[in-house]
Amino acid sequence: MRYRYFLCDIFTVTRFGGNQLAVLPDARGLSDEQMQKIAREFNLTETTFVFPPEAGHTRKVRTFTTSTELPFAGHPNIGTAFALATAGEFGRIGSTIQVYFEEKAGVVPVAVSEHRGGRLTCRMAAPEKLSFGGVASPEAVAAAVSLDAAEIVTDTHPPCVASVGLPFLFAELRDRSALGRAEVDMKKLHALTEEGVSPDVHLYVHSNDDFDIRARVFAPLDGVPEDPATGSANCALAGMLSHYDEAPNGRFRWRIAQGVEMGRPSILNAEAEKRGGTVVTTAIAGDCVMVAEGFIEVD
Repeated sequence: MRYRYFLCDIFTVTRFGGNQLAVLPDARGLSDEQMQKIAREFNLTETTFVFPPEAGHTRKVRTFTTSTELPFAGHPNIGTAFALATAGEFGRIGSTIQVYFEEKAGVVPVAVSEHRGGRLTCRMAAPEKLSFGGVASPEAVAAAVSLDAAEIVTDTHPPCVASVGLPFLFAELRDRSALGRAEVDMKKLHALTEEGVSPDVHLYVHSNDDFDIRARVFAPLDGVPEDPATGSANCALAGMLSHYDEAPNGRFRWRIAQGVEMGRPSILNAEAEKRGGTVVTTAIAGDCVMVAEGFIEVD
């Protein structure tokens, strides 16, 4: 059988930047094994497979890396909404429409907005509230990314796991030099996961340029050596930073650069809302570009 697909670049306004995504807008008839093989064939960080809804929402969406299925991910939701909207699946956009994707982690709302000239942007709200997991030592994290422990900053938080649907281990670094030199040591990364924390590592620094934050994300144990743009992780980062902010209420926003070191610069706009000292929502938004479309043959 032949299945239509789209190739998109997410969190960028420039082709061949941002994070790549393959979207199959109608994946009916594919088995789990076939979807995993297709994701491996595209060999991108993620591939999404779209099905009719089962619970009355807009679509059901399943997301695969080259090695596994994910319960939720950021840039695949943004890119899937963009691809379907570009293909006319949602009809006329006008100013903004809201779509809802049924996923393993829950229902994911995505707002699709049309701007002058037909440019589309998408904003995704995370399906889960902010939660925290285990804590790792600066020494263990530094060893896993080939840095010195002194380059891990713990003034705001220790290296710790946070999630809004998919867990990541977050560590703040001292400066951009450390961020640029970070390189995964697989043996030490395996040792780090034995401490009971997520093997997916998000490193970041506060920036004083056009961006509030510069970040890198490594997930080699999930088949992603380095990710150019990670919506789910930066959603969780926004939630975590607002959690540690002393203000009990407010809306917080960060402009985040990721993927620069690997030659696929991405721009992510993360936000969080806090009420009564509790983070109640997190979201991520960005632009997308259509790169290609075609058909893939499946036996």
